[in-house]
Amino acid sequence: MAGMTNTLGIQAPATPRVNIVAALLFLVPLAAGIAGTAAADNPVPAIVGAALGLLLALSPKVAKQWERAVVLRLGRYRGLRGPGLFWVVPFVDSVSSWIDQRTITTSFAAEQTLTSDTVPVNVDAVLFWLVFDPEKAALEVQEYQQAVSWAAQTALRDIIGRTSLMNLLHGRERIESDLQALIDARTVPWGVTVSSVEMRDVVIPDSLQDAMSREAQAAREKQARIILGEAEVEIAVLFEKASRSYVDNPTALHLRAMNMLYEGLKEKGALMLVPSTAVESMGMGGLLGAAALRQRMLAEGEADGAAPPNEDQTGEE
Repeated sequence: MAGMTNTLGIQAPATPRVNIVAALLFLVPLAAGIAGTAAADNPVPAIVGAALGLLLALSPKVAKQWERAVVLRLGRYRGLRGPGLFWVVPFVDSVSSWIDQRTITTSFAAEQTLTSDTVPVNVDAVLFWLVFDPEKAALEVQEYQQAVSWAAQTALRDIIGRTSLMNLLHGRERIESDLQALIDARTVPWGVTVSSVEMRDVVIPDSLQDAMSREAQAAREKQARIILGEAEVEIAVLFEKASRSYVDNPTALHLRAMNMLYEGLKEKGALMLVPSTAVESMGMGGLLGAAALRQRMLAEGEADGAAPPNEDQTGEE
């Protein structure tokens, strides 16, 4: 139960903070008392010096540059002290807390939280915040650091509960700004302001990830087919324009056909199928025969060059 109480925000007792001024104020009376005891052969001066040193050592306090000390006098708020050296009245004044005014980072998460379309998600985020009013942070809330963490978690669950999964995945900037405004509204009365909120990760169920992956793949295939169809339409339009250029110019059409044959037959072993109507209409019979004969001669020449030597030639060698 004690550990649970501490987790809920009850502040642990502060450890004593020793500084050089307090150490000197303790050592000087102690040394004087020891010297008096040695001179008078009486322990009373040493005891008085030690008690006086302890009393004086409780007075000086030192706050770091980024700290503010909250001083209470007989339980009532006295004021803020620091940074640097300040003095308190022993046993009358007390420093209830030391407020850190630097920017603080707090990690928080929402696990298995349902979105508005009933999808369980896990969300991790980071909160950047700082104390702008140390007095409110010390007096208005029991443990401001723990309170900020709980406020951030509940705000994140509220935002997730009223946001759909698609908006959660694609609208992070808007969600982060809404989350910052919601947390800031809860923490400003405590003297705390939120600098920014950043969502680190959004984890969705594996089955839903597979379904979304298949949906994205189908959308990409659909877009690819649409692009291919648009390309076919553009090509058909260009072919129509080219056909108009060849209508009254058979020589140009013949040259184009020869160029197409050349491009197709210049590769070794290439095979080109030409419709018989094209052969008859453009007079390409002789040209195709010459091209076929040339291909055959090239093939026979390569076969003769690769034939093994005969036995007579082997013997002469």
